[in-house]
Amino acid sequence: MSAETSVPRPRESDVDISDSALFKGMLSEAEFAFAFFDGDGLIHRVNDVFSDVVNVPAERLAGRQPVEVLAADLSQIITHAVQAVIESDAPVTESRVRVRSAEGDTRHWSLSFSPVHDEAGELRAVALIGQDVTESRQTEEALRRSEERYRSLVEAQSQLVWITSPTGAVVEDAPQWRAITGQGLEEYLASGWLEVVHPDERQQTEEAWREALRGRTMFEWNYRVRTRASGYRHFEVRAVPIIRHGRVVEWVGANTDVTPQREAEEMRGRLTDQLGAAALRTARLQGATAQLAEALTVEQVVQVIIDVGRTALAADRSAVALLDPDRAALKVINGEGILEASGVTGDEIPLSHSNVMTMAVNSRRPVFAESPESLKAQLLEAGDDEEVLAGFLTHGDERAWVGLPLLAAGRALGALRFSFTRPQKISQEDGVFLEALAGQCALAVERATLFEREHRTAETLQRSLLPDRLPVVKGLVLAQRFRSGSRHVQVGGDWYDAFVLQDGRVAAVVGDVMGKGVKAAAGMGRIRNAMRALALTNPPPAAVLTGLDRVFEATEEEEQVTTLAYMVVEPGTGEGTLALAGHPPPVLVSPQGTAILSDGEPGTPLGWPTSRRQFRFVVPPGHTAVLYSDGLVENRKRGLDAGLADLCSVVTEAPPEVVSSPHMLLDFLVDRMLSGYEQDDDVTALAIHVPPATKSD
Repeated sequence: MSAETSVPRPRESDVDISDSALFKGMLSEAEFAFAFFDGDGLIHRVNDVFSDVVNVPAERLAGRQPVEVLAADLSQIITHAVQAVIESDAPVTESRVRVRSAEGDTRHWSLSFSPVHDEAGELRAVALIGQDVTESRQTEEALRRSEERYRSLVEAQSQLVWITSPTGAVVEDAPQWRAITGQGLEEYLASGWLEVVHPDERQQTEEAWREALRGRTMFEWNYRVRTRASGYRHFEVRAVPIIRHGRVVEWVGANTDVTPQREAEEMRGRLTDQLGAAALRTARLQGATAQLAEALTVEQVVQVIIDVGRTALAADRSAVALLDPDRAALKVINGEGILEASGVTGDEIPLSHSNVMTMAVNSRRPVFAESPESLKAQLLEAGDDEEVLAGFLTHGDERAWVGLPLLAAGRALGALRFSFTRPQKISQEDGVFLEALAGQCALAVERATLFEREHRTAETLQRSLLPDRLPVVKGLVLAQRFRSGSRHVQVGGDWYDAFVLQDGRVAAVVGDVMGKGVKAAAGMGRIRNAMRALALTNPPPAAVLTGLDRVFEATEEEEQVTTLAYMVVEPGTGEGTLALAGHPPPVLVSPQGTAILSDGEPGTPLGWPTSRRQFRFVVPPGHTAVLYSDGLVENRKRGLDAGLADLCSVVTEAPPEVVSSPHMLLDFLVDRMLSGYEQDDDVTALAIHVPPATKSD
């Protein structure tokens, strides 16, 4: 047994740390940048990472001063650090440099410099170790910016931060709070914060705070706080519990003064209301303008004004009066039974009498009376009798009035009157709206007055081109109806005619020159006169239409379309012939009320090259033949075929006394065929009735 008691030596590694190959491998595999400098500051050795950082090959670095091969700012930092290590024999750490990589990216590096000693403790070299800290630098920068934003946000919001105990008791001073409220420290610490909350909100605020304390939930609330100046400001408060190990250790809260926002919201609310009211007034004015634009007659304009007064103004009564300059008076179009303060009643009010309408016309300005007292003061100033006024105001139920002049190019056309059974506040915006409404009404009244005058003239012109009367012939009864469908002042091209031929037969025609205006009327006059001349010379319908074709080609334009139905009938017997030029077929009505449409060839409009044909058309005794224009059976909503079917159906509904009278029959057909449809064309109808034979015959 051995007596050796010494401790065995530890097992040594096979790796020689002084092996240059091992050292070189470490430098090449490391993720850090390495560089060694000798005692003179020359670069002795670098690894590939350092070479990549400075973007200079390793062979160019060895044995050179940093200033010779590196960028100026980097060489200065490294040279100073190496020199400091050599002089102090102590390490230099945390030198930050910024370099641009070969790819153009900016990278941040942290450099550390350490002295390297030999076995005798002499300084042999300086070692540089560099680490890429770009990511950490970016993280630090982001954190710094975030802190700056948070600090700026808190400062911008002027938040008042406060702290309470877990039970909600104030334990720390809040100088900003006391500066605003004017409270002393003792008052504030004794829950004085609740004393400056608005009385109307104090109880609810306290209950909400206690509920948050019990539930350990976030406290969010709004209340008004009495300030040092005895006014109130709006605050939003938010407080959160700080919980450690399951227990609330304190509450941290912040109050934010939101008075400017609240005031801005209230201002926005008021502006929104004003804009809404303005938009409503604008919409009402646009609606009234649209309705007035569709009104053609004065009666229609007046009805629109009454509707606008009732809907847009909520007026209880409306009146429209037009000025008669020759009589110096206002003629009331619709008075709705109004009684003026002047005591004047009826349809005519002299301008010398004072009321809201005459004052508006005489002054060319609106008259607003928001109460009986206001009306009384204005009428007394205008010279009205106080006793009459007192009686009017006592017995009448009206309490506010508006009088608006109707002005066109400065010329007074009349006045509007709106009244209310309650006092009415009329704002400046309402006044602007009413004046704009009066302007639109004045234009509509002027346009309607002109329309009625010119429409009457146009109708007179059109009727002057038609026969004054139909011939009276034994054994034949003729009747006609003409209803203008023009909603404007243009004359149409419909016409009818009937006259006795030289052989005693009667020629009857209904024609239609398409279009409106003087051009259509002139064309109608030419064709009518030419047809008379041709019929008196050579009366057979085919010959007359052939002659009209030649006249049409010589006198009318190619785009002009003219149709007609022409027949020649023998009085007493009803024997006749008929020719059509693109016109709807006549209808034959029997004494029993049945309707038969002519099945003759419809032909083409005048001027179209065709061989004109005529065919036999008999009106037996007791029967009635009706010639008509397309306006009777055709419109925008009803096609020609449907209209012809409706015509036959309407005939069957006529009572016997209507069927036996051509005048009553035409009235019946026109009224029933146009019922339910908007008339958009002239309607012309001509009835040829052969009376039934009697014993005397």
